Amino acid sequence: MEAEKKKVVIVGGGIAGGLLAKSIQFNCDVTLIDPKEYFEIPWAELRNKVEPSFAERAIVYHKDYLTNGTIITSRAIDVTETAVLAADGRQVTYDYLVIATGHNEAVPFMREERLEQYKADFEKIKSAKSILIVGGGGVGVELAGEIATDFPEKKVTLVHRGTRLLEFIGAKASKKAHDWLTSKKVEVLLEQSVSLDAASEAEKVYETSKGEKISADCHFLCVGKPFGSSWLQETILKESLDNRGRLAVDEYMRVKGQKNIFAIGDITDVKEVKQGFYAQKHAQVVAKSLKLLMKGGNETKMSTYKAGSPIAIVSLGRKEGVAQFPMLTFSGWLPGKIKSKDLFVGATRKQMGLPS
Repeated sequence: MEAEKKKVVIVGGGIAGGLLAKSIQFNCDVTLIDPKEYFEIPWAELRNKVEPSFAERAIVYHKDYLTNGTIITSRAIDVTETAVLAADGRQVTYDYLVIATGHNEAVPFMREERLEQYKADFEKIKSAKSILIVGGGGVGVELAGEIATDFPEKKVTLVHRGTRLLEFIGAKASKKAHDWLTSKKVEVLLEQSVSLDAASEAEKVYETSKGEKISADCHFLCVGKPFGSSWLQETILKESLDNRGRLAVDEYMRVKGQKNIFAIGDITDVKEVKQGFYAQKHAQVVAKSLKLLMKGGNETKMSTYKAGSPIAIVSLGRKEGVAQFPMLTFSGWLPGKIKSKDLFVGATRKQMGLPS
């Protein structure tokens, strides 16, 4: 008689949770708990705003890649030693639990509504003569690049509170991105912030912390979002959260102090840049470990994870980009060829078992 399959519950259906669920679905009884009915390829988000049809390939129903598991379209609200409680009242028991709730983001739960949101963003950009982008991290820089490339006639202003753009990577890569944006007539204002609450929507005038007035028909907020861990603060994992809301993990990506609970993706306290590329690596490491453990393997043979070096490819429009690797920083058509044309959407779909 075949042994009963182990139960694995994954909370969060982003780039880490989705890949893990897909990877182990035929090795166990897997349940994915996510308030959204879809998985979204995060690095396609900026292209989706200027080309809404691009989102059709980048937003995938969970059921399309998770064909041998259970999907609960609800929020998780509690964790005990044996089960996860969802907001819809369902309680799911587990042998192994993986938390992959990343960052909190207010997005629609339905795929069609998310696609409509991108169409609305596109119309907003198309009808505007001037656009304000608040935040000069990867998201803000890439969005500015997409708009400057597709709509070169529009006035784009990017405001960033830091001393340079792309502070998560080196100064050389940062300068290359800055120079590229200014060559496309994007106005970059550093060491300033914008209070959107105080902005006059009617007059379409925004004021920076240094008193500069910016006229813009619309704005996009591209700043960091809080970690998706507030729901854990009254659970058995509350002692594992650090003061920023991240889950402390060991070298196996196991939550410290727990034997059968793992965490992957942005919610972890791994000391590396929070990027989807690394979240995918977390998922692959934990998939290997779970397959080993579920077969009765020794936990000393579990796969370990080593924090990655700051590697980044930032897309600048459709044909160019800036890339930072451990020993090399370069910009232009080559990083653009690596990422900018398709933004790794085809490769990610293939990884998820979908037609590229």
